[in-house]
Amino acid sequence: MFTLENRNAFVTGAAGGIGRAVAERFVAAGARVIITDIVDGKSVADEIGAQFIQVDVGSEESVLNGLRQAAETIGSLDIVVNNAGIGDVGTSIAETPGDIVEKITRINQWGVFYGLKHAPARMTDGGSIINTSSLAALVKMAGSGAYSATKAAVVSMTRMAAIELGNRGIRVNAVCPGYIDTALGSGAEGRLISEQFTALGRVGTTADLAGVYHFLAARESSYITGQAIAVDGGWSCGPSTQVLETILGSSQVS
Repeated sequence: MFTLENRNAFVTGAAGGIGRAVAERFVAAGARVIITDIVDGKSVADEIGAQFIQVDVGSEESVLNGLRQAAETIGSLDIVVNNAGIGDVGTSIAETPGDIVEKITRINQWGVFYGLKHAPARMTDGGSIINTSSLAALVKMAGSGAYSATKAAVVSMTRMAAIELGNRGIRVNAVCPGYIDTALGSGAEGRLISEQFTALGRVGTTADLAGVYHFLAARESSYITGQAIAVDGGWSCGPSTQVLETILGSSQVS
């Protein structure tokens, strides 16, 4: 079960963090994997048994060329993971500079859009596209307005693409991670917030996520499309017992 043998995968933003963990999981499940990143990821590819193509997802031409090169290298793609993104947050909407809005939107939103636009032409029918969104698409925190907007857009584009590609049997889903212990995970602040706001009381790891991408890539999820799956330790369920203890001095509402 859950084999990816004889399947070809393309994962963006995979020189580290979530993307690397997903690519490594795909390789272990038998897939031929091409990883991409804006930085040099050849050593990572060699280490995990993948191949590397340099791609800037903020450039439509770069995404198109990367997909073309991938298809020429390993054949038609069965799995595409639009994962690359940045996490610039920390200012209110009123205080966010225009260049930051443009940068976040170009990479987080348009990068996924370009993948959705150009990947299907290089995919086999019955394939799987997985987009990395964020818990920020579903739950809002002050200071993340521009970032949250791009990740909400990813969910919207996921659902639209699922409708448009359904007649080819191509499934399109999104994963919405909470705080994950990576370079984009806000470090000690992210861990502290996760300890207070999640039902599980801890920050997430890339290992907590990789299996979800694996499931969505595998044939066992063949009737799941257009979904945004939160992998957030239960944050989106509502206030944790830790939060209630802090506010009320009790883990339950009386």
